[in-house]
Amino acid sequence: MLFNSLQFLVYFIIVTLAYYYLGWSGRWRLLLLASVYFYMVFKPAYILILGLTIGIDYLAGLWLEKTQGTARRRVLLLSLITNIGILVFFKYIGFFTDNAATLFDLAGLHDVAQTVTSFSSQVFVAVLNLFGQSGITSFKDNLSILPIGLSFHTFQAMSYTIEVYRGHQKAERHFGIYALYVMFYPQLVAGPIERPQNVLWQFHRYFRYDFENVKAGLMQMAFGFFKKTVIADRLAMTVNQAYTQPDQQNGLTMLVATFFFTFQIYCDFSGYSDIAIGAARVMGFDLMENFRAPYLAQSVSEFWRRWHISLSTWFRDYVYIPLGGSRKGESRQYVNLLIVFLISGLWHGPNWTYVIWGGLNGFYQVLAVLREKALARFGFPATSFQRIHLPIPDRPTHLPAWRAILNTVLTFGLIMLTWVFFRAASVSDALLILHRIATLSLLEPIRSPLNAAEMWFSLVLIGLLLLKEYHYLSIPTRHTGRFYLLFTTLIFVIYFFGVFNANQFIYFQF
Repeated sequence: MLFNSLQFLVYFIIVTLAYYYLGWSGRWRLLLLASVYFYMVFKPAYILILGLTIGIDYLAGLWLEKTQGTARRRVLLLSLITNIGILVFFKYIGFFTDNAATLFDLAGLHDVAQTVTSFSSQVFVAVLNLFGQSGITSFKDNLSILPIGLSFHTFQAMSYTIEVYRGHQKAERHFGIYALYVMFYPQLVAGPIERPQNVLWQFHRYFRYDFENVKAGLMQMAFGFFKKTVIADRLAMTVNQAYTQPDQQNGLTMLVATFFFTFQIYCDFSGYSDIAIGAARVMGFDLMENFRAPYLAQSVSEFWRRWHISLSTWFRDYVYIPLGGSRKGESRQYVNLLIVFLISGLWHGPNWTYVIWGGLNGFYQVLAVLREKALARFGFPATSFQRIHLPIPDRPTHLPAWRAILNTVLTFGLIMLTWVFFRAASVSDALLILHRIATLSLLEPIRSPLNAAEMWFSLVLIGLLLLKEYHYLSIPTRHTGRFYLLFTTLIFVIYFFGVFNANQFIYFQF
């Protein structure tokens, strides 16, 4: 069920009203059934896959508390293999098979390559037929039948068993509550990827109706809808046209499309997070912050502390630190950074464009570490600069204003470069786009389905978004009169200026 649909609006109202009508035991049952329905709207049969992993991880959590030593590690391993195995099978079998076949072909083993491809396709089709996916003849179209939000709820389930194994979380005895932890509808298909310590205990609580929470949640939802329908889906019209046929576009058009995509993906994904966090808050639940003004970052490292925070911290805690982090020497730290970001790229999709996107971000991180160490050697630690007088939260460095602005612009440019690989259909398309941008002429006409007024309107919207990110524009909810005025204004703006073409959220495919 898409958040940006009339169906969801009706669903949200009914579920929320029923939630506040019921007692605690009725509430968790309602939310679990509502979440099951929410998921089954996409592909009903795949609820069986989710149910299988929930059952295995629930039992694994109980066993982890009862076992010690090698047996305990085996239980954790069984849980992780199940989750990762399902994710790899549905999302990556085609990618891995194609690349393996290519390597065999290069080695002259053409019969082996053909056998690998044929066998993998037969197994994949047979499994899909069990779930009622008839008409599938090859794994090459696996993304079209990928269980919705598979990467997100897989990582959330894995965090539970890992935290129980580490002793940071007690195993959940209540099966319904554990299932709700994995399936909670606001963040089921695109996060935030929650930790059990933050969410599980909340499902055991009875939240009384709090008008302040309701106002804050509704306002955050409204702003999320604004970012999705008014900004992201409007920018998508130019982006989709340019990136679908990059060979027919000039350099200036591709530069504008890439600039627009940089804000499209942010407004699309952070808009989803706003709706999810807001919907949960209306019912009293507190989900973690997932974005914190990422395009105001002054370094790529800072960008990744502000972008998709739930995923970044997941990779930090469960991959980077276990690999050794920065504790095993400089060379090992650089390797660990590259490994984490390459895996992060692959997590986004079975395509070399995502791997290169992740690799570029990892390379940036390595350069950032080298830069900081070089500055420190010359006596210029980051904290020695004068504090910047801008109201940006969580600012890690203290710089003069001119240098802060320069760093922000440079960081934005580096990140925008990586989005070319993220959005392009293939590596060859990405390289063509970069070549067109590098050789552009400012005299070239911009080819876009948006007219000049729409283009300027889009830029104004981006400017307003940045002003809000700088906290020069605020969204008050405490003052009830202002809340009603601004909330009503946002609804009217969404209705009259929103693009309602049932565009799926970008991160649903992951």
